[in-house]
Amino acid sequence: MKADFREMMASFPTGVSVVTARNGHATPWGMTCSALCSLSVDPSTLLVCLRAESPTLRAVLASGAFAVNLLHGEAEGVAALFASGAPDRFDRVLWRPTTHTHSPALVEAAHAVGDCTVDRTYPAGDHVIVVGVVRAIERFRTESALLYGFRQYSQWSRQE
Repeated sequence: MKADFREMMASFPTGVSVVTARNGHATPWGMTCSALCSLSVDPSTLLVCLRAESPTLRAVLASGAFAVNLLHGEAEGVAALFASGAPDRFDRVLWRPTTHTHSPALVEAAHAVGDCTVDRTYPAGDHVIVVGVVRAIERFRTESALLYGFRQYSQWSRQE
């Protein structure tokens, strides 16, 4: 069943983000995440699903904040880097603290960043659903978005 479920979900293309946080406003943590969903416009609320054993989740819970970095179409390397768990990933990308929560914003890889505070969490299987209230949004490059489906990356570009 697990293999069938993974295969089914791999056939559902989705946008690619990197969820980032700082453990006590110090060490940056982050992971590639495609489990992202908008919940409400008023208040602006979204959810991310993070692996229960993830150091990024621990940083999100410790700080009470996180950033959702929506990757642009040319950021496949950054998506792979943050999926790899490489300990030096923040040394290999340009980032700066967001204005509101000081979570890491990936300024060269993201087309938009949502700066969020944790509203609530829900355990769900081997993951935790984190509901975040978006406190600020920054926009960078907007010409394309990175997508992932059928175990490969692709781009979706704005049609003008």
